[in-house]
Amino acid sequence: MVAGEASGDQLGAHLIAALRARRPGLRFAGIGGPRMAAQGFDAHVSMDQLAVRGYTEALRHYRRITRIRRELGDALLAERPGLFIGVDASDFNLDLEHRLKEAGIPTVHYVSPSVWAWRGWRVKRVARSATHLLAMFPFEPALYERTGLPVTYVGHPLADVIPLQVNKDEARAQLRLPARKLIVALLPGSRRSELEYMGAAFVLAAHRLRQEIPEVHFVCPMASRETRDLFETTVHVHGRTDLPLTLLFGHSHEALAAADLALVASGTATLEAALFKTPMVIAYRQSFLSWALQRRMMYLPYVGMPNILAGEALVPELLQGRATPAALAAALLDLLRDTAAQRRQVEKFREFHVLLRQNTAEKAADTVLGVLDAGRA
Repeated sequence: MVAGEASGDQLGAHLIAALRARRPGLRFAGIGGPRMAAQGFDAHVSMDQLAVRGYTEALRHYRRITRIRRELGDALLAERPGLFIGVDASDFNLDLEHRLKEAGIPTVHYVSPSVWAWRGWRVKRVARSATHLLAMFPFEPALYERTGLPVTYVGHPLADVIPLQVNKDEARAQLRLPARKLIVALLPGSRRSELEYMGAAFVLAAHRLRQEIPEVHFVCPMASRETRDLFETTVHVHGRTDLPLTLLFGHSHEALAAADLALVASGTATLEAALFKTPMVIAYRQSFLSWALQRRMMYLPYVGMPNILAGEALVPELLQGRATPAALAAALLDLLRDTAAQRRQVEKFREFHVLLRQNTAEKAADTVLGVLDAGRA
């Protein structure tokens, strides 16, 4: 198995647990993170080695990443595992999957690349590389019909893990947040590169919002100690140590459950916020070159999964040059004052939750074992 970032680590951990429950003798190894390791996964390479975002960041680390992929492929071809599972990270995994599939090793790709949003030509690439695809969203299987690739819609495991109703007061008490203040969750990204581009904008937006709403408290969950240290440094560099801020290591679910509003970097965290029924504003910034290249290949006018599922601009998105501290603070303030917009977001989020709640780990495990058994036959 290979997972390349925090969200993939979480997906991989759920799948490993479901597979082990059925077949305790299975062994899992490759590239993963702490959640997969907690399920008995043997990580040959740290997941952090693959955690880059955007074209320019990927180019800087291209030689190192391709070397890791080549060496891992050599090792897998020598070991001949019963199955390879690529968990998201398509730019890394699809080439590796293709090499293994050509050598007769069955491959499962877990999470369709966002072919419906940009780089649609990857549909054929996925079909060449994977023996089977596990799709997380209901509109995805139809995209692969012409390729002949078997696709199973399994839903999203976060929709199973996150309760349909959450107790905000309990979440606040658990995190020791003030009970009577406006709680705003800040989620500027899980990677170092995301913090480098967005950390300052989030900190300064929080400062501006506090100037308008003095009775506000911010909660910011960080995915790793490295990103937590980087965010703390950003707070100090910009002289905003006066911010009423609870900085967490992990606990993103508790933070979103406790929050009245959220400012979220585009990515899996936007789906998490939606499943917690937390009204939000989406932001994203990356290098100018990465943004220019990606923008030219995008098919949709929005990037956040809540908006893609809704088929409309349900959630405000401020991207690249629009994601200034002043604009982010203004968008949060507008959403706070527009209770009708908040209610509309929450109503749609409830619909998404029911749609995606498919007992994902069990469905995925059933499919994976079917592919594994077919490969051994």
